[in-house]
Amino acid sequence: MKKIQSVIGIMIILTAAVFADGKSRSAQSAAVDMNQDGTVNNPEAVSLDKNKLVFWSLFSGGDGTFMDKILSSYNATNPPKQVQSIMLVWADYYTKLMTAVSAKKGPDIGISHISKLPELVAQGAVVPIDKYAKKAGVDWSKYTPEMNAGVTFNGKHYAMPLDTHAEILYFNKDWLSKAGIPLNAAGQLSVKNTAEFTSVLEKLKQVAGDGQSPLALTQTGDDPYRVWWAVYFQMGGTPLVNAAGDKVTLDTAAAEKAADYIKSLWSSGYILKGIVDHQKLFQGGNAGIVFGGTWATGAFEQTQSLRFGAQAFPSLFNNSEACWADAHTFIIPVKKGRSEADTQAAVNFIYWASTKGATTWAGSGQIPSNLDVQESASYKALPYRSSYMRAASTAVLPSKNEHFYAMKDTMIRNLDTIWTGQVSTAQGIKTLKSELEEAVQ
Repeated sequence: MKKIQSVIGIMIILTAAVFADGKSRSAQSAAVDMNQDGTVNNPEAVSLDKNKLVFWSLFSGGDGTFMDKILSSYNATNPPKQVQSIMLVWADYYTKLMTAVSAKKGPDIGISHISKLPELVAQGAVVPIDKYAKKAGVDWSKYTPEMNAGVTFNGKHYAMPLDTHAEILYFNKDWLSKAGIPLNAAGQLSVKNTAEFTSVLEKLKQVAGDGQSPLALTQTGDDPYRVWWAVYFQMGGTPLVNAAGDKVTLDTAAAEKAADYIKSLWSSGYILKGIVDHQKLFQGGNAGIVFGGTWATGAFEQTQSLRFGAQAFPSLFNNSEACWADAHTFIIPVKKGRSEADTQAAVNFIYWASTKGATTWAGSGQIPSNLDVQESASYKALPYRSSYMRAASTAVLPSKNEHFYAMKDTMIRNLDTIWTGQVSTAQGIKTLKSELEEAVQ
């Protein structure tokens, strides 16, 4: 096993009103540095129940509520080992996870984005789970091929797929009605190319008032990068790196064209400049459409005044439905002294959560990775989800590369300079490629 190194990475939020083992915040150790949202800054100080498995979670807001329900339901089945959840702060999660694993004091169960998993595997921070999965009755063919491949390294599974979370399109029905934009028979916008999308944006622009935006999107950060990702691959852009993962194969011409298209959405007045929180703008009824993650569905459903619809990211180029996505997976971190029985119990839990608990998790808006859950009547009965479920198979997942997180930071930082007009598109993409080459060395 490779030496586990300290990792400074980006990170993930984990929140909940109470710990999943049922203990209130006040019952926790006074030494715990806890934030108002229930996340802790020093997970090592949390009082642990030695008879339970420790789960470091990374979900925030509505996500955390749904995961709490899964944990409570599982613990109510009286398994040999119940699960105790600890919520970490987003900006600390991966660093603290790697620090704990390096000290051989990691949790029994963790969460990893599929984009981070190659790095964790390369660092030797997680254990392969096939022999435990077999005893738990896991049928890997029941998970989407994309996710099954994403958690497999050298023929071994290192994680249990939970979901795919994609960038999709939400629309405000009242805005569309006011702008005279009809929905098709499926109750969705008919957009098959940029011309049709521009037509929609033009009509929305005509009914937008002060402080409102036809399309809601931030001008920096993850979301414009995710839209660029979708457009780049719809244009036929090549993978970022070769199969060996040591050479950048970015199609700079397609990268520039995709960046120019995204930038034109601001210059054409379709996106209000300076949006800080595009989801909040849409949620407040001040945007006609928004590009956002599937996880927003649960929050939008709880907004009483919002009449909205959801659909997969539109096909803008070459009749392609390519879109951005990442995914959550359950991992079993390396931990000194954990018994075979406890490791088996941990895998039993993550299998249960990805199957029997997956419909509950889908309530947050995420697309379950398990195919039986996707086809179940209970999942199909959930509103909106079937409208964008196909994004799980049309999405282009992150490059399966141990350097991807550094690559992503590089892309976001350089694309931001293009959106904000600091550099020309050509210069921004040139720098982006150069820094990608440095990242994979």
